[in-house]
Amino acid sequence: MRRKPGIALMTSFEEELSPEQVAHARQAAARREDPTGPRFFLYLNLGLVLTAIGVMVFKAPNHFALGGTSGLSIILSTLFPGTQVSTFMWTINAALVVLGLVLLDRRTIGWTVYSSFALSAYVSLFGWLMPLVHPLTDDTLLELCFAVLLPAIGSAIVFDIGASTGGTDILAMVLKKYTSLEIGKALMVSDAAIVAMAFVLYGPRTGLYCVLGLLGKSFVVDNVIESLNLRKVCTVISNEPDAVLDFLVRELERTATVRDAVGGFSMHPEKVIVTVLTRREASRLRIWLKRNDPGAFMTIVNSSEIIGRGFRSA
Repeated sequence: MRRKPGIALMTSFEEELSPEQVAHARQAAARREDPTGPRFFLYLNLGLVLTAIGVMVFKAPNHFALGGTSGLSIILSTLFPGTQVSTFMWTINAALVVLGLVLLDRRTIGWTVYSSFALSAYVSLFGWLMPLVHPLTDDTLLELCFAVLLPAIGSAIVFDIGASTGGTDILAMVLKKYTSLEIGKALMVSDAAIVAMAFVLYGPRTGLYCVLGLLGKSFVVDNVIESLNLRKVCTVISNEPDAVLDFLVRELERTATVRDAVGGFSMHPEKVIVTVLTRREASRLRIWLKRNDPGAFMTIVNSSEIIGRGFRSA
C-alpha cells in the first residue's frame, strides 16, 4: 500500500507502513530466523558433506592429522592398521555424544548429536565410494590446501547457521560447564598433541605439513564465516521514499529505518532510508532505483556483523 505524495514520513519504520506491510515484514523475519526449516537442514548437511570429503579424500590418505576427532581417528587407524578411519570416527563421536547426553542438558546439545552421527555416516559413505589408500595426486601441498579448505568451508557453513559439526564441540561444552579452563586453549592443546603424534608416526615432513594445516585451519574458517556473513548496509536518499519502502517490504521482504535530513547545498528537507541487505538484494535495489528513480543517491557499505531481527541473534 503506497501513500499519496506529500504525506510526511514517520521516523519509525513500522509507523510508516500499513498494517499489511508490517505483518508481511515480520513474517519474512520469522522465516529467516527459523532454526529448523529445510534451508537450515540443507546447509547443515552441505557443510558436513564438505567436511567428510576433506577427511576421506585428502586428510586420511596423506595422514594429515590436523586435530579434532578426524585427526585422532587418522592417528588411531595407523596404530591399529586393521581398522578404518570411519570406524574410529563412529566410536569417538558416539562416546562424546553419550558424554554430552549424560553431563549436559539435551536442549543444549541440540543439533550437535545429529551432526556427530551424520558426519560419521558421510565419512563412511565416502570411504566406501572412494577407498583411497594413496593420495589422489603427487602434489602434497595441493592436497594440504584441499584438506584444509573443504573442512574449513564446511565448518564455516555449519557455524554460520548456528549449528556445529559435533565431535570435540561436545567436549568443549562439557569443559565450559564443569571446569574453569579456557576452552579455546584446551582444544588447541589437544590439537597440538595430535599434531605432535603425527610427527612421531609419520616423520618431520608430514608433521610439518600438519602444523601448517593446523595454523591455516582457523584462519580459513574465520575468513569464510566473515565472507558468508557479509551484508550490505545501504543508505538511500530518494524523491520517492514511499516507493522505495514499498519495494523493500513487498519485493525484498526487508525493513528499514527512515530519518529526517537536510541537503547540505540546497538546504531542502530530505528523507534518508537505511537498510541492511544481502549481496543479491542490494543488487536488486540498485537496479530498481536505476529504473524507477535515476536521481536517487545510494551508498553501500560492507559489514560482516549484523545482529538483530532477520539476521544473527545477539
